[in-house]
Amino acid sequence: MTERPTVTVAVVMERDFQPNRWEDWRHRIAEVLPMQEAFGDAPRVLRDDGKLCSTLHPGLRVELFADEGEGYYLNLSSGAPVWFVVWRADDEDPSRAWPEQVTLSYNEAGRRLDAQERVDNVPLQPEWREWLQAFTDEHYKPEPKQRKRPASFESPQRRGS
Repeated sequence: MTERPTVTVAVVMERDFQPNRWEDWRHRIAEVLPMQEAFGDAPRVLRDDGKLCSTLHPGLRVELFADEGEGYYLNLSSGAPVWFVVWRADDEDPSRAWPEQVTLSYNEAGRRLDAQERVDNVPLQPEWREWLQAFTDEHYKPEPKQRKRPASFESPQRRGS
């Protein structure tokens, strides 16, 4: 069995206290960073001023799978490739939220959204775009589109009229 390409990342999530009169808390993904040893292995607060709190969540693995090639291709061909981050909020304490998975597959993100899960995205850095492009080029070849002309474009003799 060959090893799949893998990278470990850290996710920075922000929590906004009372961003408007209808919400007590709003969570969002701020960025995805390549993992560094200095990040440690446990979430840690980077900043908390009472209104905005930024927390670093290290150690999320992003693994590339050959059978997800179409999803990577769709992400890359969108014009603005992204990291898709699946995250959860605590039902008991809505001020708490954390990232659960990071993927580069548009299809995987779509499946999670279809399952009513929270998925946000942030821009994919150029060096990771190149890494994903190389993998996608090796493992995925889009099928040529077979376009059939409507009968109205054919001559009456070919239509049998």
